[in-house]
Amino acid sequence: MSEAFSERDRRLVRLFAASVLGRFDVVRELRRNCASDEPDRRWRETVLQVHVFAGFPRQVELHGVLEESGGLGTFDAGELGTAPDALERGARLFDTIYGKNAPEIRAMLAGHHPDFSEWMHAHAYAKILARDGLPASMRELLACAALAALGQPRQLASHSRGAVRCGASPARVHEVLDVIADLVEPGRLIEARRVLERFASG
Repeated sequence: MSEAFSERDRRLVRLFAASVLGRFDVVRELRRNCASDEPDRRWRETVLQVHVFAGFPRQVELHGVLEESGGLGTFDAGELGTAPDALERGARLFDTIYGKNAPEIRAMLAGHHPDFSEWMHAHAYAKILARDGLPASMRELLACAALAALGQPRQLASHSRGAVRCGASPARVHEVLDVIADLVEPGRLIEARRVLERFASG
């Protein structure tokens, strides 16, 4: 795999950051200028992940914008529904992303609120992030784009390490910021670059 994102991957990263930020002008432009065989499942999986980082209201609005702009293509039967082993897959993904810190982070989430912890594991990780359709490395790169754009350095640190643990190269993690630089507030971009210098290492 080359270090540079393909044009298709660049579109996904920009789509995700723009969606999370509510930059629907950028979303419309991406939809207007995408390849003739897009949107495809990778687009649909990217869009489906938005509410994990930006909430249901933002995702509802996003679907409306995309519908007005030409939609998300045709859903395949195989991409609908929840896998029967979703909980196990979500738990494995969580362990991969957080490594030796996974038990501590599980305990921290449970300490915040037991129901919140259950929602994180059973919904965010099991039903969304562990889905087929996008590799875990790409989902983590999308997470890095969102967290940098939202100014969440602590979580960006965790997910930049997670991206590397899921198979992304450190160079690819850093490239995420180049792809979305024009969408991110300058102060947040500087802070995100500092976080990646420290945590997105091989």
